Order: sequence, then structure tokens, then C-alpha cells
Amino acid sequence: MSWIDYLIFAAYMAGVLAIGIYHFRRNTDEEHYFVGNRDMAPWHVGLSVVATDVGGGFSIGLGGAGFLMGLSGSWLLFTGLVGSWLSAVLIIPKIKAIDRHKGFMTYPDFLRHRYDGRVAFAAAAISGLGYLGFTGAQMLAGAKLAAATILQNNPFGMEPVLFALLVIACVTVAYTVAGGLKAVIYTDTLQWIILLTGLLFVTVPIAVGAIGGIEALQNALPPGHFSLTAIEPATFFNWMITIVPIWFIGMTLYQRMYACRDEKDAKKAWYVAGLLEYPVMAFSGVFLGMCARVVFPGAEPEMALPMLIRDILPVGVTGIVIAAYFSAIMSTADSCMMASSGNFTGDLIGPLMREKTGGNVSMIRLSMLVTLVVGLMAFLLAARFTTVLDAILQTYAFMVSGLFVPTLGAFFWPKGSSTGALVSMTGGGSLTLLLLGGIVSPPEGLASLQLDATAYGIALSALLYFIFSFVFPERKQPNLERSAHHDNSRPH
Repeated sequence: MSWIDYLIFAAYMAGVLAIGIYHFRRNTDEEHYFVGNRDMAPWHVGLSVVATDVGGGFSIGLGGAGFLMGLSGSWLLFTGLVGSWLSAVLIIPKIKAIDRHKGFMTYPDFLRHRYDGRVAFAAAAISGLGYLGFTGAQMLAGAKLAAATILQNNPFGMEPVLFALLVIACVTVAYTVAGGLKAVIYTDTLQWIILLTGLLFVTVPIAVGAIGGIEALQNALPPGHFSLTAIEPATFFNWMITIVPIWFIGMTLYQRMYACRDEKDAKKAWYVAGLLEYPVMAFSGVFLGMCARVVFPGAEPEMALPMLIRDILPVGVTGIVIAAYFSAIMSTADSCMMASSGNFTGDLIGPLMREKTGGNVSMIRLSMLVTLVVGLMAFLLAARFTTVLDAILQTYAFMVSGLFVPTLGAFFWPKGSSTGALVSMTGGGSLTLLLLGGIVSPPEGLASLQLDATAYGIALSALLYFIFSFVFPERKQPNLERSAHHDNSRPH
């Protein structure tokens, strides 16, 4: 890489830091910091949603999927189209009917309104820890990209990936802590435009030219790489059961619903996000992974795409495209950091601090401090991960298994009770953790189906939810739409 590429990359990093510092001066309270004062335009939110969901982790992971599976790896992001459109139709109308009046700022705020404080506390703990792990996975994706491209030489004899991880963590944590959600959404918009432009109009045509055209690609790869059906049914099912439910429980998504002005804007944002995920990003990512396999057949699958970008693009363009990939990585890492921080601040630490100080506590200063701690912990976790896609899917599995069923019940089953939700969360999440850790195994007959741990966690969660809701029913069932005109349940 030439000095021009380094200069472009440095200018990009300085730009995102400047956005964070600018919004640091404009954030006046907790509502500005966590939900962008509820006045964000739909196209900003839509780009932020897709940038957050796809981000760098899936961008790097998609390249690896394309390397190993070819075009059928694109089904990984079909989950995004299905999830975003389902949540636009089923969830957004119910949330936007009550969120502004109730003062919701976090996903557990909704569960507190529908169930009680115990359920909100448990959900905040699961969501906060889950997004902490997810932030770490994104930082690792950025570190892998940097170590293969712009930070190949490093001081102090450190491992290349560890040094790159340190740099990525410092920049991402700095502008996220300073700027809050508005800075995150505006940088997401810029980052996603750079990413799409860089991939579609620069990297794809240059990569195809470098390997000798489409015919050369077809001759170099197995025939199955050009089929959409070269995927095991169990793999497709595991992706769907693990990723689609995140659109119903994702703290990052609830924050963006709250940041939209009304239902119409929120739906528009979610429809745009779904289309950008599939087919646009899905096929771009796996196609470049296939090209990378032709050029670097012996590389680690997730490292081949960064190596392709480093070696085939001309001077100046390399810096732009690498900045584009860093854009995707940082846009997801910053959003997940905000989500985890929002859970810990708004639902766990904040209420305790208000109670101890009689409300005399600066929530925005507390939010910034917690965001900083979350960023540091994510860095430590990232240093222990080895594979980006595995880290993402395991984090998804933990959150989905505990939260999906009680959240669906909150929206669509009036007989679901707080006790049922609490037992369901702890039972489903715990079983998934035990399965992922290898402490327990599925029965022999079921193991042959090759189902992900999430499937077992969701099944147990549903069973516990129904049983305990019938045994310990709620005395008074809330009506979500009618309750929009009554009391404000969130403590301020």
C-alpha cells in the first residue's frame, strides 16, 4: 500500500472522530444520547439499521462464506430481508403507538411496561452481555482486516491482529462515547454509502478483471459454488432460527424505532434496510469471497477477502475500499456498544444510582462512563475470539434463546405472565449456554438433525413460558394500544 492509501485511511478516521466530538457538544440529556431526540429521518435510520446488522462482522463473514460455499452463502443475509420486513409489519405499529408517550429508551423498557421490573432486569442483563460479546466480534473483524491490509507492520513486537485490535478499539470507543446515538446514526449513513460504493462500483469490477473475467472464475471454482441450492437444510434452518428472531429482540433496533418520528418513517427505514441486505449486500459479499478464493486458494477463508483488497486494487482506491470495510465494522461495533451501554445504564445501573442519590445524578455523564467500560470489556473479549462468524452466531444464539419467546408473547399473547416470561428467559438462555459450552448435549436421536443450540433453547423457552404463564397468571392483562393514553411507566 502507498502513502496515499494511508493518508485516505487516516482522513477517514479523523472524520468519524470529528462527528463524535461535534455531537458531544450537542447532547444535552439522556434522550438525546440514547434515542437521538426521536427526530431522525427515515433514510438515515434505514442505512443505520442495515449498517448495524450487516456491518463488518457479516461483511468479513460473508467473504468467508463465499470462499467456502459460493453463491449459496448469500442465504446468510436472506435472514435480514425476512427479519426486517416481518418486524416492520408485526412489531413497529405496536411499538410506535406507545413509545413516545411512555418515554421508552431501551428494549427492556417495553418489557417492563408489558410485564414487570424483574423481567426488564433479566432482559437487560441478557441483552447487555449479548451485545458486549457482539461488540467484541466486530472489533475482531476490524482487527483481521487491518492486520491483513493497513497495519501489517506493528511496533513493540505485538501480534499483528492484537495491535490492530487495539487501534480499532481506541477509535471506535472514542467517538461512540463522545457522540451518542446521533453520532452513531450519522456515521453509519456515511459509512454505509462508502461501503456500497466501494464494493459495487470499484472492488467487484476490478476483482473480476484481475482474475480474467467471469469465465475464468467459473473454471477455477467447483460447480457447486454457482448454485443457490448447495447448502445443507440444517445450515439454512440454523441461520434462520438464529438470526431472524434478533429483529424482534435487538436493542439496537428498538433504539432506532424510538429514534424515528412516527410509524410511517420507521416502516420505511426497515423496508429499505431489508432490500439493502438481500440481495445487494448478500451477493456482493459472497461474490468477492469467491474471487478471493481464486487468487488466494490457500488462505484462511475470512482473511482471503482483505488480502484481495490489499493486493489487486490500484493506489488510492485501496485506501477508499479499506476505509469502506472499516466503515461497516465500526458502524456495527458502535451500535452494539451503545446498545449494551443503554441496557446497563438505563435498566440496571441508572435506576440504582437514582435511588441512592435521590435522582441527583448526571445520566449523560454516567452513560458515557458506562459506554467506555463496555468498550474496554469488548476489547478484552475480542482478544479471546478467533473466528468472527462463530463469535457472532454464538452471541445471537445466547440472546435469541432467552428473549425471543417472551417478547413474542408480550406482543401477541395477552395471557403470558411475568413469571412465565422470567422463567422462560432464564431457562432458554441457560440451556443454550450449556449446549454451546459442551457441558450438556442433545439426545442422541436429535443430535443427528444437526440443529443449532438456539433451536433447543427456544423450544425449552416456549415450553416454560406457556406452563408458568398458566400456573402463575397475571392478575391484570395490559392492552398495548389502549395503554398509550395512560400512565408513563418508565422512571425518569
